[in-house]
Amino acid sequence: MTPCYVRLALRGEGQHSFWFFRRSRLRIAATGLLAVAVAALLTACGESSSDKEPAGEFEVGVTAASFPSLQRLGQTSLLKLSIENEGEETVPNVVVYFTVAGKQGATASLPFGVHERQAELANPTRPVWVLAEGFPKLAGASADEKGGATTSDPKTFAFGPLKAGETRSAVWKLSAVRQGKYTLRYQVGAGLGTETKAKTQSGVAPGGTFVAEITAQTPDTEVTDSGEIVEVKKNANG
Repeated sequence: MTPCYVRLALRGEGQHSFWFFRRSRLRIAATGLLAVAVAALLTACGESSSDKEPAGEFEVGVTAASFPSLQRLGQTSLLKLSIENEGEETVPNVVVYFTVAGKQGATASLPFGVHERQAELANPTRPVWVLAEGFPKLAGASADEKGGATTSDPKTFAFGPLKAGETRSAVWKLSAVRQGKYTLRYQVGAGLGTETKAKTQSGVAPGGTFVAEITAQTPDTEVTDSGEIVEVKKNANG
């Protein structure tokens, strides 16, 4: 899912019309080489198209899921999911989809936000939680290592193939910024295409919900260099 950028340039020089025919032939040959080079580079970079994913059903289970049920404005919490391939075939692409329950969440453009009804707003989606820069990450990843890639749908995160019997654990770092009680839904898939589906061993779609209440009691916070809101820890002396 890593973006791949290809930048190629061709230059030619010549001053006399005497060379026009030869230069034209060279341009045609160069154009053919350019097409081959672009195709090779795109192949090397890899493709994220769902057209390459095999159709079918893959057995996937959520073995662990956690997110604090009581939070405060400005508090940063970790949302953790562990996903296991319970089948005998490699899952093409483990994906996780988030949305806040209800119409306001369904129509929001953000995974952890709601659609505000005020018509005068230029962007009607308002975050309930703000996702920290560089997240999600795989459990145990280093500070500068990114574990999950965003997709064309901002609500969907992709983590790549998962071999039979393996488990992948991911962490989202979220800061609460909107007061209220919310139900956050998550759904796990086996790929980005509609023909690539995930199911549990009991035959249902893997996923679940977190119910979290965000109170107005605001802790002392500060903003880090990366834009993350963190709580200031007080020492025992005050």
